Amino acid sequence: MRFENKVAFVTGSAQGIGRDIALKFAAEGADIVIGDINLEKAAKTQAEIEALGRKAAALELDVTNYSKVTETVNKILDKFGKVDILVNNAGITKDALLLRMGDAEWDAVINVNLKGTFNCTKAVSRLMIKERYGRIINIASIIGIIGNAGQANYSASKAGIIALTKTAARELASRNINVNAVAPGFIQTEMTARLPEELKAKMLSAIPLARFGNPADIASVCAFLASEEAAYITGQTIIVDGGMVMV
Repeated sequence: MRFENKVAFVTGSAQGIGRDIALKFAAEGADIVIGDINLEKAAKTQAEIEALGRKAAALELDVTNYSKVTETVNKILDKFGKVDILVNNAGITKDALLLRMGDAEWDAVINVNLKGTFNCTKAVSRLMIKERYGRIINIASIIGIIGNAGQANYSASKAGIIALTKTAARELASRNINVNAVAPGFIQTEMTARLPEELKAKMLSAIPLARFGNPADIASVCAFLASEEAAYITGQTIIVDGGMVMV
């Protein structure tokens, strides 16, 4: 129960990787705030967490709007009184080749993935500074390190998250706030399940461990980074990809 008496705020946690992260923290004692644009699915995740005996709140969250983010954070304060752990997981994709990508596709992905991470970090770090304690974990991607055809917007957003992580880590370290990123590789989710089989076979051939990851692999690393075992780690990006990218 590494996170007993801790409050974890996980964005985009109604489903997929975010849901597994929320459940992992709850299983180790944390009370959970599920921030998501999809309240119906968020409510289901809330029920799963409460079944584990932890407190949970499903709150509608638009990470692209700073005033909405601060409203959500104020609701968290009213219910839980603090935020010990923030996981910036909310993200989207809108793929297109560079020459065919329009402003709408570019702006939407940058706004959710990068601006959303900035907004939530800014709002929550204000609370953490007062408490002189905090753990912030940003979900990046190996695509932010190596790039990928058809994902100029996504790769730029995830590379930006890695750079933002380093700057936030430097600025917040004196207040005992650790900021790190996790860069997943190919993780089995509903989104990746829709990819063509030939593409999945090609991706699998590039993974030395010869298997795709699962959301639990990411959740375990997030739990480690939020724990006291990782108290001397900050400003780092942990790649979790079965060896696909080695830097």
